[in-house]
Order: sequence, then structure tokens, then C-alpha cells
Amino acid sequence: MLKSIKVRDCMPRHPLSFRADTDLMRAIELLLEHRLSAAAVVDEHGVLIGLLSEGDCLRGMLSGSYYDSVGGTVAAYMDTAVESVGPEADIIEVAERFIDGGRHRLPVVEDGRLLGLVSRHDVLRAIKAFAQRDGR
Repeated sequence: MLKSIKVRDCMPRHPLSFRADTDLMRAIELLLEHRLSAAAVVDEHGVLIGLLSEGDCLRGMLSGSYYDSVGGTVAAYMDTAVESVGPEADIIEVAERFIDGGRHRLPVVEDGRLLGLVSRHDVLRAIKAFAQRDGR
């Protein structure tokens, strides 16, 4: 049964993350290098404080271009109203949240600390693997 697959089972470990004081251009470089559309922002204790997406980066680039000063820090552009999911959530719940909220990835948090990020791609891969094991 798909509900038996937990986020912990399908999320990548050791996600790319930034600190609030990370230079925006460096963050963009790393997102591109790792082929990611977003990364978590954590404090010095690994506690999730935000999410930086490609859209946030574009906003930063455009606002900076108006003032001939592209750049700044991640803190200036990250989204601080971040939805997260726990590691024991089942992938059905996560898939529904992706569909209903239009999200592409969710931080996985336990006791406030970032454990990983789960994406639509990760959920699809887990469902495919389950179906293949189940003989479908």
C-alpha cells in the first residue's frame, strides 16, 4: 500500500542549503550547478528559516537591475513562510500537498531541523518503484 511509503524513505539526504548571509549570486550559482529549483535556508543550528527558489532569485536579479546593483544576500529574497513536512508523512499526503499547493518540493523537518527536501520527482520515483515491486 502506498501509504506505507514514508517521506523518510524517498527523500534525498544532505540537501543543498544556504545560510541567510549567503551571497545571492553564489546561491544562484549553486542552484544552477546542482540543477535545483529551490534550496532550504537554515540557521547555524540547522533550523529551517526559509526557502530560496528560482523565482526568488529572479526577483532579486530584477530588483537589483533597476538600481544597477545586482546581488545582496539570500535573506533579502528568501520566502520565510515555508510549508514543511515531517519524515513520517506518507507520500500520498505529500502528493496531495504538491497538487493542492502547486509546490514542487517541501523541506522535511524534524524538531525544527532540516533533514532533507522531498520533491515531486522523488514521490513519482517512489510510486514507480512500489508499482514495479508490486508487479504492476
